[in-house]
Amino acid sequence: MFWLHFICQNVGAFHLYNIVYHIITLHKSYLKKPECQFHVSAVFSAKAKVAMSRFEPSSSINYEKLHENINIVRRRLNRPLTLSEKIVYGHLDDPAGQEIDRGRTYLRLRPDRVGMQDATAQMAMLQFISSGLPKVAVPSTIHCDHLIEAQIGGAQDLQRAKEVNQEVYNFLATAAAKYGVGFWKPGSGIIHQIILENYAYPGVMLIGTDSHTPNGGGLGGICIGVGGADAVDVMAGIPWELKCPKVIGVRLTGTLSGWTSPKDVILKVAGILTVKGGTGAIVEYHGPGVDSISCTGMATICNMGAEIGATTSVFPYNHRMKTYLEKTGRGEIGSLADQFKDDLVPDKDCEYDQIIEINLSELKPHINGPFTPDLAHPVSEVGAIAKKSGWPLEVKVGLIGSCTNSSYEDMGRAASLAKQALDKGLKCKAQFTVTPGSEQIRATIERDGYAKILRDVGGVVLANACGPCIGQWDRKDVKKGEKNTIVTSFNRNFTARNDANPATHAFVTSPEIVTALALAGTLNFNPETDYLTTPNGEKFKLEAPTGDELPSRDFDPGQDTYQHPPAESSSVKVDVNPASNRLQLLEPFDKWHGKDLENMRILIKVKGKCTTDHISAAGPWLKFRGHLDNISNNLLIGAVNIENDAVNKVKNQLTGEYGGVPDVARQYKASGVNWVVVGDENYGEGSSREHAALEPRHLGGRAIIVKSFARIHETNLKKQGLLPLTFANPQDYDRIRPDDKISITGLKSLAPGKQLTAEIKHSDGSQESISLNHTFNETQIEWFKAGSALNRMKELQ
Repeated sequence: MFWLHFICQNVGAFHLYNIVYHIITLHKSYLKKPECQFHVSAVFSAKAKVAMSRFEPSSSINYEKLHENINIVRRRLNRPLTLSEKIVYGHLDDPAGQEIDRGRTYLRLRPDRVGMQDATAQMAMLQFISSGLPKVAVPSTIHCDHLIEAQIGGAQDLQRAKEVNQEVYNFLATAAAKYGVGFWKPGSGIIHQIILENYAYPGVMLIGTDSHTPNGGGLGGICIGVGGADAVDVMAGIPWELKCPKVIGVRLTGTLSGWTSPKDVILKVAGILTVKGGTGAIVEYHGPGVDSISCTGMATICNMGAEIGATTSVFPYNHRMKTYLEKTGRGEIGSLADQFKDDLVPDKDCEYDQIIEINLSELKPHINGPFTPDLAHPVSEVGAIAKKSGWPLEVKVGLIGSCTNSSYEDMGRAASLAKQALDKGLKCKAQFTVTPGSEQIRATIERDGYAKILRDVGGVVLANACGPCIGQWDRKDVKKGEKNTIVTSFNRNFTARNDANPATHAFVTSPEIVTALALAGTLNFNPETDYLTTPNGEKFKLEAPTGDELPSRDFDPGQDTYQHPPAESSSVKVDVNPASNRLQLLEPFDKWHGKDLENMRILIKVKGKCTTDHISAAGPWLKFRGHLDNISNNLLIGAVNIENDAVNKVKNQLTGEYGGVPDVARQYKASGVNWVVVGDENYGEGSSREHAALEPRHLGGRAIIVKSFARIHETNLKKQGLLPLTFANPQDYDRIRPDDKISITGLKSLAPGKQLTAEIKHSDGSQESISLNHTFNETQIEWFKAGSALNRMKELQ
């Protein structure tokens, strides 16, 4: 093997890429022999380093390590690997010793980077400050996108947000500078679009403090939404734990065309799997149909995968991704990815835990809703279904954009429809808003005329931010409680999410369908067959939307909105005013007292769906995300109490009086009374917000007992020292009464896989026992005993 050493010593890195690639292709059978492994590693290590991003020239992509780990695991498992397995197992802390069993074991992983949006970054950075560590251990960024309320239009709303949120933005900017974190200022865009444009790449493992972090799977990365405490682990250089995910394969055949868009793929999958069908699994798209989808279209599909409970979603590396990398100034990454392509696609004959087949040539445009993102309807049928169901047919507002659908291609296809309408003298019958995903998208659609077309047809271009998608919308056209319909290209449509009005029927669909329905002003319109009427009475049918995948003149970057962390930050001060109502330094939670938890009250027995929006509402409450005591005043105010079918009205068992959920929780805490919450299926679905776990812990909660949990929320509860428990028999939910007292026994011998017991005392004097399951592993049990994962981290320092 002397010739490999000769090449390493005498050939330039650029030529070495191609030489090694062809050597490996021609001699795979020989190079798989054990005696060749050292030499191949030597060749890979000789390659030129490629930076992870233009903002972090000293942090390089390490495909060599990924390749080495994949080979170790493949030899151990002795079977073909899915793409999800390659990237996840390629980031194992100990690939040689880690126990690997899909759906059972916990993996210790080393993610490449961390991304945080401003609403969750506040608590994440407060926790990192509490850790006492001087700098983050991996490249990390903060993105200001959640705190900008849509009121008038982009420029005015952005300026108002800067003024209203000055204290929070200053905290995040100085904390980022102090601890080595990149900072994207307000107006830069939505975190997921910024990550796709700058930080995601094939094979990356990225965790983000937002549930739609899987957007990066559109560029072939494993990008996972987490709570802030998980982000702190990674930023602290501690291996991050994830239950070994199962893998659901979605095989795509055929070709997208006409009115059908990438959004329709995930709308269809959501209808198949429901909001909890992907829990504990990565959804891996593959098959010949993949190549008909743009890179940003793949990102759309992965983004909304959060709505089926999936750990994340991912596509295999292909030429569409390489083109996107080149157009976003990262051609070097694409060239490097080409050399490692075998590690960035699934192995032939790999096995999936479940297979879904979708023929893109037969897929029809879909629209999902209302009130849940998995209620799927073909657009051709939704009008009739709405009539039958009593849903308002009139479309009051159409909203396009958001992190899910705000690409150049999305905006171009929507503009193509708007241009057809304008040419016929038509404007939107409904109100119409446009949310660019990033400053780069905004500047480019302004330059290329799309923004003007969308304005001319009646649209209002909002700030580069989340806006109405997360409830940051000062809506004036309907009163609260007024029944109405809106259609959006967003990803989530839970009750009252967009506008705080529980009577708003929100439907999610593609930007193209939103635009068509906004023009028609009704749900009872199928653009593939129905006609619009011009002002002079002429009937005309919209032609199928068209739009360039990427701008022919490249992207216009727009304004520079990035703040580099300084090389020397010892002089940077991070101030938190003790009198602030927006920010509050954290105090450690109390440790477990070493005994069983006895005679706990039931704060609320929740009826039906309980998302993180129900547990910790967003919208106007976002302003308190950095102040735990203030944000706790929204605890479970959206959850339905089974006792009276009311929201935010529970009985205080100490006084016999009814009060708001957080008020009663505070009274229990002040009286030294521990309490539990009882819930239904998929408790905590939706956002990654860890406030939904911090708040019950802060107000004296000890356990959450439900039929089943959403993945992120269950982990967040563990991180904060709470007991997330599930009924061994789901029917035991019906045995618990709101006025019961519950004791949880067996805690002294708490161990992985060992059930706990709930002793239930009814108010009539009768008692009964039920069994409870948990998913704690040994490490997580230490979190519980210490009072939180952060407490445990400090114990180990």
